[in-house]
Amino acid sequence: MSLSRVWVVCLALCLVPALASAGEFSISSSAFGAKGEIPMKYTCEGKNVSPPLAWADLPAGTKSLALIVEDPDAPDPAKPKMVWEHWLLYDIPPSVKGLAEGVGAKGMPAAAAAKALPKGTRQAKTSWKKTGYGGPCPPTGRHRYFFKLYALDALLGDLKEPDKKSLLEALKGHLLGKAELVATYQKKKKKK
Repeated sequence: MSLSRVWVVCLALCLVPALASAGEFSISSSAFGAKGEIPMKYTCEGKNVSPPLAWADLPAGTKSLALIVEDPDAPDPAKPKMVWEHWLLYDIPPSVKGLAEGVGAKGMPAAAAAKALPKGTRQAKTSWKKTGYGGPCPPTGRHRYFFKLYALDALLGDLKEPDKKSLLEALKGHLLGKAELVATYQKKKKKK
């Protein structure tokens, strides 16, 4: 083995442990695990409150965060036709390490939401044409729910009642990183 190959192998072996120990931008929930089932409490069959969320290891230079919670399996996982947005937040301060359970309920008056959400956080309209969290409520089958957290290099400011399309447009050119948590839900109660 040549000296240059030995050097490359040594360098690779020295760097791998350092890279493996470095934190990765992540999002999690104490209420359910990745690919786990969302408890009924956080759905239309329960209290329909937002689950607790936590994140760690934001990319350097993060000035704000955006959160999009969506179901790509609507209305039927066997024949999905649309992506249903359940919660859209932006301008979340990077100093915040997560969101407490029950913040930003669907239809919550703006003043109450402003008190419940971290200061400066803004909401966009969901597929229900309202702001706030609306929990899983799949009409049929087991659906997947994606909690997508975006780290941005800027505050987006007042986007004038944005929806997902305009929020994603505003994110362009500002993305530093993305973390994702996926969980599932299937209705428990049978219709009578």
